[in-house]
Amino acid sequence: MKKQILLVLLLVVSYSYSQSVNDYKAVIIPLKYDFLKSENQYRLITLTKFNLIKAGFPAFYSNEIIPNEYNDRCSLLYVDVVKENTFLTTKLFITFKDCYDKIIFQSAVGKSKEKDFEVAYTAALNEAFQSIYDLQYKYNGATATKVQSPAAQPLANPVAANVVRDTIIMNAEVVDLLYAQPTATGFQFINKEPKVVMKVFRTSNKDCYIAVKGDIQGVLISKENQWYFEFYQNNTLISEKISVRF
Repeated sequence: MKKQILLVLLLVVSYSYSQSVNDYKAVIIPLKYDFLKSENQYRLITLTKFNLIKAGFPAFYSNEIIPNEYNDRCSLLYVDVVKENTFLTTKLFITFKDCYDKIIFQSAVGKSKEKDFEVAYTAALNEAFQSIYDLQYKYNGATATKVQSPAAQPLANPVAANVVRDTIIMNAEVVDLLYAQPTATGFQFINKEPKVVMKVFRTSNKDCYIAVKGDIQGVLISKENQWYFEFYQNNTLISEKISVRF
């Protein structure tokens, strides 16, 4: 009987988690996790954003200028990746917290026995994200009435609040129009010469591609009907506007 009650409680908790993330509009990503020595070390911050977008969440770096519709900090989730102290095996799990630092969801633990740190962290994080994909996130519009309180303050200007070594640079210049040619895995973008400028690879999210431009690897994402190529350069997040015709 006790086992049955425990099982029911676990199911209820699991169900409440899967429902509660749908109450939030977007996710804010820090530039550094506690177990890392530097910002975006091993590209885990970039990988986090890629996976969140792939899972259906609008996602923004903590120093990124975000649209006004996300200005209420209590309408947002705040993601963190935690490392478990283990020997020989790398273990990571993901948490979503609300504006009061309360855990709304915690993922299963992702594991890797790879010796190379970058490979191990990448594999463990991707495995932990399987729990996030299983949530099948879809915003339900409930935030404004469920979590906001008189004490809740609008989200401060993210750039002003996080002026550190890693500052997002938005490229607002008008760039040459590129043309998308289909490939087996996505598209290649060519200019008028014609010359291949960028290659992009499909993900499960139609608004997000893995992108390679020369020697630079990043993501191509759609924001407000405009495409942006985002990548890190010398610990600085670059967001480059891309004009492309599909």
